[in-house]
Amino acid sequence: MEDAMKECSLQPVKRAKLIQVEGVALPDWILDMWEGVKKFQAYPDDLLIATYPKAGTTWIQEIVDMILNEGDLEKCQRAPTHERIPFLECNEMPPYPSGLDMIAAMTPPRVIKTHLPFQLVPQSFWEQDCKAIYVARNAKDNLVSFFFFDKMCRDQPDPGTWDEYFWKFLSGQISWGSWYDHVKGWWKHKDKQRILYLFYEDMKEDPKREIKKVIHFLEKDLPDEVVNKIVYHTSFEIMKNNPMANYSFVPDQVFNQSVSQFMRKGAVGDWKNHLTVAQNEIFDADYRDKMADMTLSFRNEL
Repeated sequence: MEDAMKECSLQPVKRAKLIQVEGVALPDWILDMWEGVKKFQAYPDDLLIATYPKAGTTWIQEIVDMILNEGDLEKCQRAPTHERIPFLECNEMPPYPSGLDMIAAMTPPRVIKTHLPFQLVPQSFWEQDCKAIYVARNAKDNLVSFFFFDKMCRDQPDPGTWDEYFWKFLSGQISWGSWYDHVKGWWKHKDKQRILYLFYEDMKEDPKREIKKVIHFLEKDLPDEVVNKIVYHTSFEIMKNNPMANYSFVPDQVFNQSVSQFMRKGAVGDWKNHLTVAQNEIFDADYRDKMADMTLSFRNEL
């Protein structure tokens, strides 16, 4: 499969354009499967992992997979992340099928990833009373990480310059729409559905504490030595060197990791290296305005 993927690197990848789907900005390739996504039929034992892009998605995927496999490294090395936990709304990228096709081929119980805001998630997840884990990251670091990802990922819309992207982020005109709407939408529904709402900064501060929350949510009982093993093997440094988690197999034609690595820094507070003083002031004012009605709060540094 990896050889076939490398062969695909000979085919040029066209950068996506943004389209509006039910009021949310999404990459245009999503149109190919949008009806299938809307009509997706969840099973009661499906687990949904949801994030705004670049908010710790792969991290929580690896944590969940290790918990469900009780820390068995060999089982967790069975396939790359995107095969173990398919991306619901992902388009087909030969030789890989679409996310919908990969999910359809799975044996339940299934773990499924999405970047969709709450209102666009297929209703069957809630009709079937599925569990969901949501990870939210502070807006400034999320902005920086997403910018570098969009630079290296060639099937994402062209990010433009840093200054241009800054304004796109504030207006929600990037893939999967407004960060504000995304984190707020999931927060508002966290007590109405079976949703575990986690914060990236909490996970960085005390990974063992947060992993234990996930273990409890998944109704697992793991000995402390297994929990410690999961903490170690899902650390940024270990995952960055794990070919089953670091997306190193994706050809340069899609992920140009010479521009920026898929797993770049994984830090809290990197925004200080990128936002100018003026941009930070604009950001803070915009943030205060858009988050004024929320009890939801984030830490921009540890």
